[in-house]
Amino acid sequence: MDYPPPLERLISELRRLPGIGPKSAQRIAFHLLRSTPEDTERLSASIAGLLASIRTCSRCNAFTDTEVCATCADPARSDKAICVVEEPHNLLSIERTRDFRGRYHVLHGALSPIHGIGPDELRIKSLLDKVREGQVEEVILATSPTVEGEATAVYLSQLLKPLGVRVTRIAVGVPVGSDLDWADEVTMARAMEGRREY
Repeated sequence: MDYPPPLERLISELRRLPGIGPKSAQRIAFHLLRSTPEDTERLSASIAGLLASIRTCSRCNAFTDTEVCATCADPARSDKAICVVEEPHNLLSIERTRDFRGRYHVLHGALSPIHGIGPDELRIKSLLDKVREGQVEEVILATSPTVEGEATAVYLSQLLKPLGVRVTRIAVGVPVGSDLDWADEVTMARAMEGRREY
């Protein structure tokens, strides 16, 4: 049975979202059809507002609605350590541990030649510029323990070590092949505590 074209378009767009398959897309679409016009208008306005007001932090590349994110604006944080993560949502996993009080740097991806993501597609230059300023003593590579994350960590390590900075990698504790988003607070805290020279 074919759905009316507007419903088909909505289902098709919902399926493009990560983790949403055909059945989930249909359930969400039918839920929206049963919602009040006010509910769907609020959702639509939230999406439009998100795209209009969210940008990347000028210092760490995390998502924010201001020039500098709250983490970078926090004067209690140390400039001596930078934790490098792949995506903006990854730093929340580390923040949940409440143990790391340094700064962050978000790459917005990981090296993946198969997907056409090379060093130029990542925010690597600004990381190197921060380290060259001389205040940074340690760079913690907290990329995901996937093939791409490991390749990114090795590549960054090769660029950073000649700059005279200590380079560490988060320790085992985060399962290999998984994503940082799935690590609980205890696992993430142990991974941060057990980091090693890289």
